[in-house]
Amino acid sequence: MTAQEVPNVGARIRAIREEQGYSLRALAERSGLSLNAISLIERGENSPTVSSLHLLATALDVSIVVFFKEDQEQAVVFVRPATRLRSQTDGIAMESLGIGLHDQQLEPFLLEVEAGAGNMDQPVSHPGEEFVYCLEGEVDYCVGDRIYRLQSGCSLLFEATIPHCFRNRARLPALLVLIFHAGNGHLARRLHLDSLEKGGHR
Repeated sequence: MTAQEVPNVGARIRAIREEQGYSLRALAERSGLSLNAISLIERGENSPTVSSLHLLATALDVSIVVFFKEDQEQAVVFVRPATRLRSQTDGIAMESLGIGLHDQQLEPFLLEVEAGAGNMDQPVSHPGEEFVYCLEGEVDYCVGDRIYRLQSGCSLLFEATIPHCFRNRARLPALLVLIFHAGNGHLARRLHLDSLEKGGHR
């Protein structure tokens, strides 16, 4: 994926909106985004965040992957750091590391968690599996009734139907790789983003 591809996301959103017969105003009401924000995204004048794309995908009843499909044969997605889709709440930033494959089964993210941030009071559960790898720092990851302390180099793989949440209780920021699997990445991402927005505080 290159920087030139980002405006095409807006074109895809506009095409899907028009195919489904929604006006800009109707889509704004369904998604909770402003009419102006959607217009700017569709014209390629504003890069959408992961959270914005989630809201639009939910409003249009499609997977977020559909926004990145140029054809049905896309087999490689290349992402430069500057073009990553990013969503941010208080103390937590979530960046997409790759999206757009046909029938994509994995959704990888980079999660930056500031000291004290997390969603420990907003556990989530969803179909499929979840993988977490700690690149830097230290995070407590709660799966079910057990807490796992992830430090640099530690990883965690679990069935995502088990309620899970996390908190950075250290004094330094933490950096995690988070991967959703099983074809329900859009649902997992939505639940995690909702949880972070509600519980992502220090």
